[in-house]
Amino acid sequence: MSSTSSVGSNAEVSQSRPLLWARLGSFLSIAPLGVWTVAHLWNNLSAFSGKDAWEASVTRYAHPFSEVAAFVIVLVPLVLHTVWGIQRLGSSRPNNLRYGYYANFKYFMQRFTAIGMVFFLGAHLWLAFLHPRLVEGHSEAFEDISWMMHNHLPTLLVYLVGTFAVCYHLANGVQTFCWTWGIASGRKSMARLDRIALVAFVLLLAMSYGVIYAMWKAGAGFGPPPGMS
Repeated sequence: MSSTSSVGSNAEVSQSRPLLWARLGSFLSIAPLGVWTVAHLWNNLSAFSGKDAWEASVTRYAHPFSEVAAFVIVLVPLVLHTVWGIQRLGSSRPNNLRYGYYANFKYFMQRFTAIGMVFFLGAHLWLAFLHPRLVEGHSEAFEDISWMMHNHLPTLLVYLVGTFAVCYHLANGVQTFCWTWGIASGRKSMARLDRIALVAFVLLLAMSYGVIYAMWKAGAGFGPPPGMS
C-alpha cells in the first residue's frame, strides 16, 4: 500500500471516530437511559397509592442480582453519556447573544440542563439509592423521602428544578438522536420533531411533578426521618 493511500485511510478513520462517538452518546441517551427514565417515573406514580404500593414498585426486587444488574445497566451508560456530554461542552460555546434563534436557545438549554442534571442525578443516586443501602442497610423509605418533600424546602426545590432539567434534556435529546442518526434532517422533519419534543417534555414533566406532588402530600402524615427529629 502506498503512503498516500495509508494517509487517506488514517484520515477517514480519524474523521469517523467523532461521528461514531456522537452516535453512541446520543443512542445511550435513548436506550437504555431514556427508556429507564420513563419507566422509573411511571413506577414512581404509584406514590398516589401510598407507601406499600410505592415501595413495591420502586424499591423491591425479585432477587439481589436483579437490583445490581439494574443499577449497572443504568450507571454504565450514564457515565459514558456524561463523558460524551462533557467533551461536547468543552468543544463548543453558545452564541445566543449574537444570534437569538430558537435553535440557539435549544442548544443553550440542552447544555445548561445537562450541567444541572449531572449534579441532581449524582445527589439523587447517592441519597435515594446508595446511601440507604450501603450505610443504613435498607432501601429508601417512602415516609422519609415524603417527609423531606413536605417539610424541607431545599429538597423540594432541588427535585422541582432537577426533574425539570432531566425532562427537558431527555425530550430535546430525542431530536438530537434523530438528527445524529440521520432519521430526520430536512426542515419539515426537524420542525415536526420540535413539536414531538415539546409534547414529550410536557408529558415527562407532568409525570415528574405528579410524583413530587403525591410525595409532598403524603409527607404531611409522617414524622421526620431518624436523625432529624
